[in-house]
Amino acid sequence: MTIAVRPLTGDELAGALAPLAQLRIAVFAAFPYLYDGDAAYETDYLREFAAAPDAVLVAAFDGTVIVGAATAAPMVHQKSEFRDPFVARGIDAARLFYFGESVLLPQYRGRGVGHAFFDHREAQARRCGAAAACFAAVIRPADHRARPADYAPLDPFWVRRGYAPVPGLVTQLGWKDQGDADETMKPMQYWMREW
Repeated sequence: MTIAVRPLTGDELAGALAPLAQLRIAVFAAFPYLYDGDAAYETDYLREFAAAPDAVLVAAFDGTVIVGAATAAPMVHQKSEFRDPFVARGIDAARLFYFGESVLLPQYRGRGVGHAFFDHREAQARRCGAAAACFAAVIRPADHRARPADYAPLDPFWVRRGYAPVPGLVTQLGWKDQGDADETMKPMQYWMREW
């Protein structure tokens, strides 16, 4: 099977928002995010993200079906929850590109799609004059009740891509976990790569 990875623009992007929302919900339901998502919220989130100046939304296709997606946009266009930890540390948000989600259905993993997602997003960041790229990853305890026995963190992949966690640079985001009645705040560790 051949998987094509490319940025979405214009009408194609607009038409892909609903399937992308469903994809995010499906992938983020698994550990470590355990996200109990809402399609309307997700569609609005993606529409807002894609509307940011210089944003890119990259999709992976199996034929005509979207099986994965990744987003990126200048940090200055992100919500304050994402920007504020950098500003508090004296890091200029105007020089950063923020990588949002990178989601891929499990059966398509291990085929280079993750690298393609990073390649496209890093290329966009450089085209836009960013000096660094960053993303946030949820922190879950090693003994979390929902952690699968075969869970493998993505940390080694990110390190091979040149990213490293920034000590002490953590933000808090809230969502409702699968099986929970209410939303709770989760710590999100920032990773960054400069070039």
